[in-house]
Amino acid sequence: MDRFFVRFILLGVLGCSSCAFGTDQSLSVVNSETSVAMRMPNSPVVNFRVSFRVGSINDPQEKNGLNALTALMIGQGGSDTFSFEELRKTFYPWSAAVSAQFDKEVTTIIGSVHRDHLNEFSEIFLELITEPRFDVSDFERNRDSLKNGITATLRGNNDEELGKQTLNGFLYRGHPYEAPELGTEKGLEVLTLEDVKRFHLQHYHQDNVLVGIAGGYPQDFVIRFEENLQNALPAGVALTDSLPAPDSLSGVEVTVVNKQAIATAISIGFPIDVTRADDDFYALLVANSYFGEHRTFNGLLMNKMRGDRGLNYGDYSYLEHFIQSGGSRFPVTNIPRRQQYFSIWIRPVPHHNAHFALRQAIVELKQLVDTGLTEDDFSLTRDFLINYSKLYVQTADRRLGYAMDGRFYGTNSLIDEIQVRLPLLTLDDVNNAIKRHLQYDDLAVAVVTTNADSFVEKLLSNEPSPPTYNVSVSEEVLLEDQGIVSFPLNVDVDRLQVMPVEEMFRELSR
Repeated sequence: MDRFFVRFILLGVLGCSSCAFGTDQSLSVVNSETSVAMRMPNSPVVNFRVSFRVGSINDPQEKNGLNALTALMIGQGGSDTFSFEELRKTFYPWSAAVSAQFDKEVTTIIGSVHRDHLNEFSEIFLELITEPRFDVSDFERNRDSLKNGITATLRGNNDEELGKQTLNGFLYRGHPYEAPELGTEKGLEVLTLEDVKRFHLQHYHQDNVLVGIAGGYPQDFVIRFEENLQNALPAGVALTDSLPAPDSLSGVEVTVVNKQAIATAISIGFPIDVTRADDDFYALLVANSYFGEHRTFNGLLMNKMRGDRGLNYGDYSYLEHFIQSGGSRFPVTNIPRRQQYFSIWIRPVPHHNAHFALRQAIVELKQLVDTGLTEDDFSLTRDFLINYSKLYVQTADRRLGYAMDGRFYGTNSLIDEIQVRLPLLTLDDVNNAIKRHLQYDDLAVAVVTTNADSFVEKLLSNEPSPPTYNVSVSEEVLLEDQGIVSFPLNVDVDRLQVMPVEEMFRELSR
């Protein structure tokens, strides 16, 4: 199906803003210096997001994973009054849940409950944050969970995530962002319960917190909850250390992870100096949506690599760090970062087509940078994104998360910014932003594949890589392939490395 026809269908489906934002006209939003509150009297559910300005960048040297483990001791542990098992039994009939989300710079404790049990739940939720149980069994269970996330999931059965985490470590060598948010295997091994207690006392304090509450709570609830939280937290000083610039890339720098895999996973990226705080971010949003919108056929990569050629399941690009929210197409909220990177995700392709797929992704990026969007590309994509982005906030919890992220960047909610900024954009705004911030010469490439030496040999020889198709392709596609199969990749031989999967994320290189 023609990609422009697909866009018109989506524009028609998404044209009703009330479908995305809901019909509750009694919504009231109240922001203070330390809270974001969205009262929806008609909602039977109350959502909590309590964020602390602490993340994996605060892990002590050689103790990577301490932030994650501390967060899990809250989100997957007991309180001073209740054990973890007691809490599970208590929450079940209330339709209540608590979890913890941790990233590089922000950690968020998330809760939800039916409003009939709001008072009882909020007391427990507050106690979990301020007085975790710090039970030895909780500590061991959560540490084992994080270690299994590295050894069994990343290194074992999730090649896609392994590739993305390899790219992250590659882009941020020697940088506070280098370690996975989970930590490292050796870092987790040396952690003690006393480490967790000290870390909690040091970072979970009054001047380091932003409270977010949304739903059908009573009029004075937020003020009471925030006062109780502040009274229960220790005093502290909010510290935000400056971040060094990531190392510069030189040509195409490649890390290949060697492991038994049924297909080859590829991630490509480079740091960019743009975040949601910058005007150019919104112009680049349009460019990125045109190029590689996540899990939609709006993206050129998806159409050309999967749609035209059947190379794999999906091919996408991202303007900032992206984690998919569950089984949806949308990103999780509350993972803001002061430094971001542009990336391309090539979901696993058959080994014999991996070299071609890498070449094609870079060729398509080159085309985007060199020629930009046409007026039709721009108009259709901008209109699509204005409407599609409303689906990002179909729930009160997601609205709340985006509003809190706006506080991090000093902006309004991303979705509100899109509604205001995108109608004012021009084609020149988008193409000029592409020229300023995107490029294809200096790239980090992370590859997870079987028989890594053979893959590297093909890369370095720059030999042609004609694809083998399992579907019928058009003459137009075959003609395009002629310009891809021998496209030269300027691989930096001195910085190329092959890593056995067993060594990934054991410890940091520094």
